[in-house]
Amino acid sequence: MTELIRIENLKKYFPVRKGLLRRVTAHVKAVDGVSFSIGEKETIGLVGESGCGKTTAGRTILKLLDPTGGRIVYRENDITPLNSGQMRPLRKKLQIIFQDPYASLNPRMTVGKIIREGLDIHNIGEKKKRDGMVAEVLEKVGLPRNILDRYPHEFSGGQRQRVGIARALVLNPEFIVCDEAISALDVSIQAQIINLLADLKEEFGIAYLFIAHDLSVVEHISDRVAVMYLGKIVELAKTSELFSNPLHPYTRALLSSVPKPDPTIEHERIVLQGDVPSPIAPPEGCSFHPRCPLAVKGLCDTVEPLTVESDDHQFACHVVEEELGCETENPA
Repeated sequence: MTELIRIENLKKYFPVRKGLLRRVTAHVKAVDGVSFSIGEKETIGLVGESGCGKTTAGRTILKLLDPTGGRIVYRENDITPLNSGQMRPLRKKLQIIFQDPYASLNPRMTVGKIIREGLDIHNIGEKKKRDGMVAEVLEKVGLPRNILDRYPHEFSGGQRQRVGIARALVLNPEFIVCDEAISALDVSIQAQIINLLADLKEEFGIAYLFIAHDLSVVEHISDRVAVMYLGKIVELAKTSELFSNPLHPYTRALLSSVPKPDPTIEHERIVLQGDVPSPIAPPEGCSFHPRCPLAVKGLCDTVEPLTVESDDHQFACHVVEEELGCETENPA
């Protein structure tokens, strides 16, 4: 598979300011050394608890937030140092679908103007033909052409999210970050949007970073899944492998929380103790050790585990590493 985007040791810290002079006293380590790659036409699912840094990672990859450290490589070109002006030509290839379809659309603009805005900014196509391009992409997402002059408040949540998808799609992107794109929708509408994204991927060859909480949805749409905890990727594997053979204790706990549709199946729930530590002062050693049922005192609480790869299955856990007899490698 041809590599489209490569993330190398990506970091995004937010300063914490206090006092009359607003001096920086600490940093919120929202994304702290994330590394993975995304191939052409590939969907990477990114999962984890609220506040683990998923959304920040997605927006930093797109340079909507400037990274604190690390590299973002798009088609073998390092885009990390590019400013907003230098990034503009790449924006049409790197798009985002926002979580809230009620807040992400300008209520003062018609649907036609919202979708056409990107074409106007990037001067794509002839001006007379842009309305036709907008109408065509509306049909692709299952909306009629006669809604171009209507406003966002006239639509349901699912219809608004389709407008958001159309706004990203009209620029013919290669990569889209789906930031909790279905979490605000009803379950029946979620299924429609998921199927729509899968169909668009097949038709246009789009790669996705699919950020979500719903693991059953992630299993359905993703080629590979990355599990994030406190700003770090703790496990990454092919979807079938991760769901059938989770290695990291945190991944096992997440998967145990997924409801089983068959009541005859015995289901053991792993309940983690305590709360997620503050990203301002993450624990020493493994960030998961205060809640980990397998933590080894003197090892997990003092030495940070590095990424280990075993048969294309990456994880960061001292205990699992010893069980499998793997050799530690630096993150790719």
